[in-house]
Amino acid sequence: MGIWTKALATAAVATALMAQAAAAQDVKIALVVKALGIGFFEAAAKGAEEAAAELGDVEIIYTGPTDTTAEGQIEVINSLIAQGVNAIAVSANDRDALVPTLQKAMERGITVISWDSGVAPEGRMMHLNPSSNALIGNTIIKLAADHLPEGGDVAILSASATATNQNIWIEEATKVLPNYPGINLVATVYGDDLADKSYREAQGLMATYPNLKAIIAPTTVGILAASQAVTDAGKIGEINVTGLGLPSEMAGAVASGATKSFAIWNPIDLGYAATMISYNLVKGNAAAEPGAEIGMGRMGTATLDQGNEAAMSDPFTYDASNIDQFKSIF
Repeated sequence: MGIWTKALATAAVATALMAQAAAAQDVKIALVVKALGIGFFEAAAKGAEEAAAELGDVEIIYTGPTDTTAEGQIEVINSLIAQGVNAIAVSANDRDALVPTLQKAMERGITVISWDSGVAPEGRMMHLNPSSNALIGNTIIKLAADHLPEGGDVAILSASATATNQNIWIEEATKVLPNYPGINLVATVYGDDLADKSYREAQGLMATYPNLKAIIAPTTVGILAASQAVTDAGKIGEINVTGLGLPSEMAGAVASGATKSFAIWNPIDLGYAATMISYNLVKGNAAAEPGAEIGMGRMGTATLDQGNEAAMSDPFTYDASNIDQFKSIF
């Protein structure tokens, strides 16, 4: 082998080693969702990958349990700690149950944030709300009230009884009920973000409350299941289903009239923003402390309140006038 050939070979080896070193330095951000196979979270993963591509030195690990349990998430998080990821961004199934495991992650130098559904403050560095809790609570009641000028009985079909975000939104919704005369909240039931259980709970509401005028489901699984239950019961036009849903899943319900309108933030934006925040915290570009401003890329800046929480954006209402624009996106 000639000197020139040896030099080329040496350069090639050096380049390969440098590439390996660069890859080893990638920021590993784990996006931990409530459960795999849910469209909302799959859309969030697309946003996370968008942010990773924009940043250039990020590896996204999209993971979660097969069912919406704290135990399943704890197992996933322990695995991520063992892998030595740089950041864990989790949408929690239980506000408190994940805390000890996430504390262990932070003790090992892992950046931990929660997003969508929060963790108690001692179990994370900050929390990113999709929107303002008060605004979401008002929105889900308003979505029902807008189509009930004479008022009427409404019920809430939530996810699990321990889902942090659901419970806060329902609390805020209850606070604004006096602003909507004639709107009477008769029950809150839980479908655990399981399609079959949510369907049965919607059936139970219709059977128990014969004067029911609206089912409000602040969960993408629940609103779809309730829309189907109302359709199957032949009650389109009699009971309106509203709440928070995905345009791709709700287009049929809007077309049939089972759902007149619903709202959601863009989960693609949410996964993107959570990734950008995680990256900036890992890199030391910002600190998770009250009053801090943390960059979210194209989503702007997250400003932390005294509880180290921030809101991403306002929810957006979808109906027959605009759903065709969004149903192919998420």
